[in-house]
Amino acid sequence: MRFTVAIDGPAAAGKGTISRAVAAEFGFAHLDTGLLYRAVGAMGGDPIAAARGLQPQDLARDDLRSMAAGQAASRVAVIPEVRAALLAFQRHFARSAGGAVLDGRDIATVICPEAEVKLFVTASPEVRAHRRWLEVGGDAAQVLAEVIERDARDMGRADAPLRAAETAVIIDTSALTIPEAIARAVAVVKAAR
Repeated sequence: MRFTVAIDGPAAAGKGTISRAVAAEFGFAHLDTGLLYRAVGAMGGDPIAAARGLQPQDLARDDLRSMAAGQAASRVAVIPEVRAALLAFQRHFARSAGGAVLDGRDIATVICPEAEVKLFVTASPEVRAHRRWLEVGGDAAQVLAEVIERDARDMGRADAPLRAAETAVIIDTSALTIPEAIARAVAVVKAAR
């Protein structure tokens, strides 16, 4: 059975947590596509060459969840050649036998517009910045500024900007607990199967 769940949304909205839980609930494979871009950005050097040479072990780096890696990912994600190099990998993964969940910024709009389920997970910038601050620490005002800056870059890029697909179900996690947000996503997937 081929069944794709595409989950998009901005940084720290909860899409990773929801994606992992949905994958576990249904026994689907899971790919955090942001790790691809984080790995390319963290490698340094020529991002196009890094994207073309990306290996699965590159996704296991310890530093990929840092704020620096997130900012680097956002910078390299605007490069069309980087996006093109990673596109085939993502599309192949999405049609994995047994089902797949992919989360990122453009899964439902560009990578898998044919996905059986499309979710857009969001939250206010302030809530997302607070979550990120709890994760990485630092100056709370600076974390908020970086979240807002990243949103502007991700939503404003010419190639595959962050936006909800027309047919996506929007889940705003600003006032939801983790179990509530997961339950909403699971219910959408169950209804589509």
